[in-house]
Amino acid sequence: AYARAPLAVVLGYFAVFTLLTAACLPGAAVLMLVAGATFGLVWGSLLATLASTTGALLTMLAARHLLRPLVQRRMGGRAAAFAGTVARDGAFYMLSLRLLPVIPFVPVNLLAGVVPLRASTFAWTSFVGMLPGTAAYVNAGRELARLDSLQSLVSPGVLGALALLAGVPLVSRWVVRQLQTQKNS
Repeated sequence: AYARAPLAVVLGYFAVFTLLTAACLPGAAVLMLVAGATFGLVWGSLLATLASTTGALLTMLAARHLLRPLVQRRMGGRAAAFAGTVARDGAFYMLSLRLLPVIPFVPVNLLAGVVPLRASTFAWTSFVGMLPGTAAYVNAGRELARLDSLQSLVSPGVLGALALLAGVPLVSRWVVRQLQTQKNS
């Protein structure tokens, strides 16, 4: 389908991924693998990250403008603690949450809507912070699409893609520590 109608497939993929993310539904990992298999590493990573960022931004804006009372009631004291940390650390905190998803993305998206955080800051920190993890998944999808037999599962490319997936949290933690050190100096 991509070879016959690339623009339609790209737009369809973007719409599905954005809506899935905005609706807080599972399936992002599968869509990132599909991006790698369909669009390749670079374009797949950019497209998947842009779609997930757009969906996250839509969730954040919905929480800000439509769901604020519900989110504040459901999140309780967590919203106040989150607001305090955002007020103190702003973009660095959001970037850290995206690089090291200690708190799952859905609560972060919702909480970001009820705190004084600019939508543009939320968007760029989400894009930059989610890009490494997304690229690792997209790369795994690209490698899995190349499989032509069960023996290929132990190929260097597949094993490397899996190692990259496992290494992203470790590298992200190191990056966050380096940024924290620079921020504190």
